[in-house]
Amino acid sequence: MKQKILIADDERDIIDFLKYNLDKEGFDVLTARNGTEALTLAKKKPDLILLDIMMPEMDGLEVVRSLKKNSATANIPVIFLTAKSAEIDEVVGLELGADDYITKPVSIPKLIARIKLTLRKRSSSRKEDAEPSDIMKHGILEINRSHYKVFVNKKEVFFPKKEFEVLSFLVKNSGKVVTRETLLSQIWGSDVYVIDRTVDVHIRKIREKLGSNADYIDTIKGVGYRMKEI
Repeated sequence: MKQKILIADDERDIIDFLKYNLDKEGFDVLTARNGTEALTLAKKKPDLILLDIMMPEMDGLEVVRSLKKNSATANIPVIFLTAKSAEIDEVVGLELGADDYITKPVSIPKLIARIKLTLRKRSSSRKEDAEPSDIMKHGILEINRSHYKVFVNKKEVFFPKKEFEVLSFLVKNSGKVVTRETLLSQIWGSDVYVIDRTVDVHIRKIREKLGSNADYIDTIKGVGYRMKEI
């Protein structure tokens, strides 16, 4: 069965260009001209969404927020496409749960490589989630990897995909110092360019959600982070 990709962009020429090349790669392609249409088509459960940030009616950041709030669409991988190159847009997009970020004009070979990498990682994640060890407990934390759920003091707290993966990785390696470079490689992949600050932003958000237990995560100055052993 063909993998399904949703392209959401308000420029018809870009949609036609991307659709032509993705069709050639054997993907089944859906298209949307604005954020509202993208959310409607997301109900068809595409395997991945290519999402422009600057769109009418609802921009890409708003679309991702809505996707992540809905359990039926929360785990769909998202790659942002945008003409904007400001660092803050990249950080915000990744913080919201996007998997990758590509600046226009788009290099088709690079885009195809990023899409395939993201789909492979998602497939690998699903295989791991099928294993019995999908529940991790660490003090007041309980992490259900198969359903992407986190419970803090037995209360469910929503974690966007990347925050979830960072927290899970730290818990899995509790007691060990994990460098920023390791987190970037393990969570975002070595072929995806993101900055060290992206990790720090995710850690800050995770700590906020841990509330009074934010000290579960130690900062190792100049190196990275460590989840305390409990």
